[in-house]
Amino acid sequence: MAVGLHYFRDGTKYRGSIHKHKDGTIMTGARMTPASKKVVHFSDLSETAKKKARRK
Repeated sequence: MAVGLHYFRDGTKYRGSIHKHKDGTIMTGARMTPASKKVVHFSDLSETAKKKARRK
């Protein structure tokens, strides 16, 4: 799927391949694997995580 800017819940940036599930969950990697991790958009981060994301 697409490559874009997403974040882990703690505010760490993730730039790379992603795939999206039918329920809307976005995860790392072009395909689902045991190593895939959930990522979110900036707007979905907590205020603390947003501060961390802005610092980098």
